[in-house]
Amino acid sequence: MSIILSSFLLLSSAQAEEPKTIDCSYDLDAMLALDLQQFDQDQKGGWRALASKGCDLEAAELIREWRFRKRSHENILYWHEGQLRAFAGQTQQAIDLFSLTYEPQDFDDFGWNHYVNGTIAYLVKNRDILDKSVERYKALELKKREKQDLDQEEWPVNLRILIAFQKCFGKSYEEGYTSCRD
Repeated sequence: MSIILSSFLLLSSAQAEEPKTIDCSYDLDAMLALDLQQFDQDQKGGWRALASKGCDLEAAELIREWRFRKRSHENILYWHEGQLRAFAGQTQQAIDLFSLTYEPQDFDDFGWNHYVNGTIAYLVKNRDILDKSVERYKALELKKREKQDLDQEEWPVNLRILIAFQKCFGKSYEEGYTSCRD
């Protein structure tokens, strides 16, 4: 009786330890048929449907393929591919993609370049540059609010992310981006 029970327990524990397989497949033709808005901004479609299942690298590769096939050089696609690669631990690839999104200084009215600088600083673990990016972003935010009387919820989305990076400095991009935000 104890041999049967031991065999059952061994079999049960072996089955419990098997990792769950995530289905990261997708219909490439259907994805390529989507326009930029559908592909990038639909929270339940496009690359986001794939990423929401935990398929970060597959979603990053999908964005790369969509950009290539559509000959698209939209900054937002470079950024989102970079984020997915950062989530997956492909830090240098993420930095390379983030670096492609800088705006010309004359056109950076909303502090995007501060966000890029701070994000890259977080990834390379440069606290000084991250802190300076936050300070500059805050200063720009105050100036914009005075000039345009912006609503509190309209502006500081990316600033909150940089502040989260300060709170979780030294941790993974995923932790800093998801776990440390207010």
